[in-house]
Amino acid sequence: MSTNFHSLSPETPVSEALKLFQTASEKEGRKVFGMMVIDNNAKLVGILSMYDILLFIQPKHVHIWGEMSDIDVSGLLDTIFQKSKDILVGDIMTTEVLTVDGDAHLFAVLELMNRKHIRRLPVTKHGNVLGIVYISDLFFHLVEQMS
Repeated sequence: MSTNFHSLSPETPVSEALKLFQTASEKEGRKVFGMMVIDNNAKLVGILSMYDILLFIQPKHVHIWGEMSDIDVSGLLDTIFQKSKDILVGDIMTTEVLTVDGDAHLFAVLELMNRKHIRRLPVTKHGNVLGIVYISDLFFHLVEQMS
């Protein structure tokens, strides 16, 4: 479990969250693909992942537009970025977040993450975030133990 994590507020505009993803990635020296969303009472209320953001920016009718070779993507992206200033993290985040207790066994965490295809799993106690488990960290921890 990592106790060093980045988080967002549900009231953060999506445009600001995009900047915070970039800042977090620069600070960590690796790409940050998701952040926990924590309310003013320090309770976990969701997760915002790159998938949530990509679903938000994807045009709603892209499946009927075909190849889209005649669409001005730059203008579309400008429009989406302007719209993202009015949309809050709480509007697009994933709210049904699986968590584990800080006392969860390593293999119980591994089983849950594999079964549900989860890349990041918050560790909580009474709704308060203690840390987060990343599937990549879990993998390399196990590899290290086997070496």
